[in-house]
Amino acid sequence: MTDQSPLSEGRPWMVFLLIVLCVLPELVLQGADWGLWASTRLRSLTYQNGAFWSGLLQGWRPNYAVQPYSMFVTYAFLHAGFGHLVVNMITLFTLGGSISASLGSWRFLLVYVAAVLGGALGFGLFGTTIQPMVGASGGLFGLAGAWIVIDVSATLAERSGLKTLAFAILWPITLLILLNVVMYWSTGGQLAWETHLGGFFAGCLATFLLARPSTPERLP
Repeated sequence: MTDQSPLSEGRPWMVFLLIVLCVLPELVLQGADWGLWASTRLRSLTYQNGAFWSGLLQGWRPNYAVQPYSMFVTYAFLHAGFGHLVVNMITLFTLGGSISASLGSWRFLLVYVAAVLGGALGFGLFGTTIQPMVGASGGLFGLAGAWIVIDVSATLAERSGLKTLAFAILWPITLLILLNVVMYWSTGGQLAWETHLGGFFAGCLATFLLARPSTPERLP
């Protein structure tokens, strides 16, 4: 059920690529924050142009023509600081490796992009703050949703029953709650639950549509 070639098998190169695309902007911004290059205002300017601003969906004037559209993706590659980045990248590496091995690199990427878009849509629809939103957590909660869909399918394929279904669903949800607590701490209490919710459901739906294995396999 994967689309990996022998050369890429066991090497989640798409996960590594996403990590690099998230780490590089934060490294540049950290250097600017410390006065090593550019201006100490670089982080603010970057957020102004790359973060997700709900106000742009409500009549605010964009800084450039495609900003109301590009922000649905660019927000996911920016972070609120080093702690925020580290927590998210550890989660991306852990979840991403398993999902990529199960779905294959390109299906994994499609699920991740769908989750990023779903997270932005959730924040845009249900968010009440005028503050910008940044971070990969929409995509990460989408991967968590993918993990649940794959694992539940594999569990039910092995043994059916109401108790089995309840256990297969409840323990991953408990883990998601704990993940939210960790992210709440890493962001200093600024938790965009709307993004998590939108990303989670988008990831579940995308996985259901893209995977559909004839013989479900447990995640590695």
